[in-house]
Amino acid sequence: MVREVRPPKLTLAAVAKEVGVSAPTVSKVVNGRQDVAEETRNRVLAALQRTGYRSPLQRKSPPAQQAVEVVFDSLNSAYSVEVLNGIMEQAAASDMEVILSVTSRQAASPLGPEERAQRMLDEGRSGMIVVTSAFGSGQLEAFHRRRIPVVVVDPLNPPPGDVFSVGASNWAGGKAAAAHLLELGHRRIAYIGGPAAAECSQARLHGYMAALMAAGVHVVEEYISAGPFRSSNGVAAMKALLALDDPPTAIFAASDSIALGVLAEARRQSIRIPEDMSLVGFDGTPQAEESLPPLTSVSQPLQDMGRSALSFILRQKNGEEIDSRRVELATHLVVRESTAPPAAR
Repeated sequence: MVREVRPPKLTLAAVAKEVGVSAPTVSKVVNGRQDVAEETRNRVLAALQRTGYRSPLQRKSPPAQQAVEVVFDSLNSAYSVEVLNGIMEQAAASDMEVILSVTSRQAASPLGPEERAQRMLDEGRSGMIVVTSAFGSGQLEAFHRRRIPVVVVDPLNPPPGDVFSVGASNWAGGKAAAAHLLELGHRRIAYIGGPAAAECSQARLHGYMAALMAAGVHVVEEYISAGPFRSSNGVAAMKALLALDDPPTAIFAASDSIALGVLAEARRQSIRIPEDMSLVGFDGTPQAEESLPPLTSVSQPLQDMGRSALSFILRQKNGEEIDSRRVELATHLVVRESTAPPAAR
């Protein structure tokens, strides 16, 4: 009778011996502990990958369905819902589960970057999509070391060059919004932006400024402000603009949510849109079409952005060669009833 000879069970001690460190040190790396020198951690991770060591959680039967984690800063805007709809549609077509996290509704995570990345690996998740959230370099590096695909959508902070990202042509959209107002005859045009450091808001601002400068219109510093992508920002900025000695005749808001806040404050102050002031939003959400008056807005292909993000995850997971790490989808201006020539003075 021929006895089957099985390879010896791979243990932490065997990995530790190969690297030349103690078994407890290897255990700390496996469990995402922070109290290990970076050079040692990298050597241990390389050995774990080389030897094919799998943690106990990884040795369990793989999940019947692949899963991707999607992280939002909040889900209180039509923008977020539209991106999520695109992700969900692509996930259904790919037989994939979506695990949703909303950072604004959660207490600070007790897990560090290494622990969080290791947990995702142990649970067999295919990757992570981060939507309009700031994501630290430490977290990205922890994911990168474990080859966990990450895709960011409209990131608030510019991602490193090796991270896949999905967005829209924000500069061109900002330029189109301002050019539309200029063509109507407006010269006092304000910009209510999103967070000052947000890459997408900066691009929309630069497009707005490019259109004004190309038309020989002076950019007025008091007409430019920044804040969250929320209606409360539109309300506060509108109050400040109306308090100026020479208020604008038109406003370009960096999101439909901000524009809806402008509309609400305009009604409170008996400002008629568009008779007294024109207004353009950005996103092209259903809310823009359903507002009173219907909002002229720069439309982003939000569902396509969500679909593209998940496709990026799947292509990375399948080991495909991808030429570009950035997908930028086209925007277009949708003119509705919130813009008109300035009132005669």
